[in-house]
Amino acid sequence: MASGPFCPAEYHNIMIYRLRRLARLRYHERKNIPGEERDVDASRNLNRRTVLAASAALAATAGLAAPALAQEADELARKLMGPFKAKDGKVKLKMRDVAASGASEPITVSVDSPMTAADHVKAIHVLAEANPYPVVSSWYLTPQSGRAEVSFRMRLAKTQTVRAYAVTSDGEVWIARQEITVTIGGCGG
Repeated sequence: MASGPFCPAEYHNIMIYRLRRLARLRYHERKNIPGEERDVDASRNLNRRTVLAASAALAATAGLAAPALAQEADELARKLMGPFKAKDGKVKLKMRDVAASGASEPITVSVDSPMTAADHVKAIHVLAEANPYPVVSSWYLTPQSGRAEVSFRMRLAKTQTVRAYAVTSDGEVWIARQEITVTIGGCGG
């Protein structure tokens, strides 16, 4: 189990493992099959009441996860670009509103920039707030890049907001955001 902040997905997997183990133990006990010893602690600590309490706790934390995810993405953006004040406008984010599968979603980020030596886009960063690691990609450009546009495919864990940042040669940071609904997550969860 990973250290750090509470992870509802890991907790859910642990609870499923315990339920299956308890069911297997009870089956062996009923059938008098040797070799599988009854784990007293598992049956004492994991009963219907415990599972219901754990499910309620998981449901209660689900509503609290979104602000924490956005805050984590903000911190990572600051680590990437330093202190900044992002403005809306020049960045255009093109992707579907609903993804049938989050395993491989096409995305295009374009920035309105002349791409001259005096005025060009230095970097494009894409962050997905609810992914296990929110920084999806970073692209570094020069005036020789021709145009400030990147297209690629990315994985999405679940329904979330995707952000695209563009850092210009004069130090300005531009942003575009888009909410995407994911029906089947692509990050193994």
